[in-house]
Amino acid sequence: MDGLDLIKTFREVAFRRSFSRAAISLGMSKATVSRYVAELETRSGVRLLNRSTRSLSLTDAGQVLLDRSTELVAMAENTLNDLQAHGSHPQGRLRMSAPHGLIAGWLSDVIAEFIQLYPDVYVSLVFTNSEIDLIEEGIDIHLTGGRIDDMNLIVRRLVPFDMVVCASPAYWARRGIPKVPEDLGRHDVLTYSAKPTTHLPFETGGKPVDVPVRSRMEANDAVALIELALRGAGVAYVPEPLAQSHLERGALVPVLREHMPRDHWLYAAYSQRRHNSAAMRTMLDFLEQSMTRHGNPPAMPPLPPALQVQPSATCALSRAPDAARATASADRTDRPPRR
Repeated sequence: MDGLDLIKTFREVAFRRSFSRAAISLGMSKATVSRYVAELETRSGVRLLNRSTRSLSLTDAGQVLLDRSTELVAMAENTLNDLQAHGSHPQGRLRMSAPHGLIAGWLSDVIAEFIQLYPDVYVSLVFTNSEIDLIEEGIDIHLTGGRIDDMNLIVRRLVPFDMVVCASPAYWARRGIPKVPEDLGRHDVLTYSAKPTTHLPFETGGKPVDVPVRSRMEANDAVALIELALRGAGVAYVPEPLAQSHLERGALVPVLREHMPRDHWLYAAYSQRRHNSAAMRTMLDFLEQSMTRHGNPPAMPPLPPALQVQPSATCALSRAPDAARATASADRTDRPPRR
């Protein structure tokens, strides 16, 4: 068996601290993974892993091999990828994760189109609103609208989107429409529990403002907040694409449009340590280009006159015109965004 394969298997076991999890990630049996590591220890003449029934850790020699093999494995994989890129096409299994609400709209259209265009790629979707360890969970691409602090991940900007403050017509009629962000302090706000704060970000006079609000209840899923807002339970501050259909038919009414922050993006994050396959590269490019393919979002319908709220002319994934989106795409760099 090839020495590089042995080293790559050892590295996967070391990263995951488990033979079983490494076997799942590599698509191998646990017995094969164990045999590969044992063969590598035999060839090197030293023990690389400390094993017990409850834990697995690196020996000093194992740590040295892990550190020094990083560039070797990366160089070998990059060289192989470059060679295969000339004559290969996207194929194999691609594991992705995304927030729960994302499948309800834009992502479902993109995935459906992708799997039709690339029948040799098998897409596995995992939905979660919690932080996720891409290496631990075997995730190739993670989609998120929030900040990414892990500097070990490569981050690509995909699609700009707006946030929206909205509630049902009945709620606004009962409680009154806020004229400025500070007015929300007198309202029942439905907050996102994944963000440990009772302050909401706005802009006033071009400057960011954090407005304290009273949380009526919280949930870790924006779709749940939207459903509660539809029933008149309070005011939701959510990604606009998730509420788009309800806004279009007037079931939810947006307010404070001129005070909403503009710099929100959907990001794709992936690990530097995972194999950068043709399927993964194709999906990343496909996700980024999907905004142009699906065209401009529909205009907002007029709201009931009694509410006296002026809706924005456009909403959904972005307010930017085609030229601005093209510029944003051209300026994109594969690196973690600065915060």
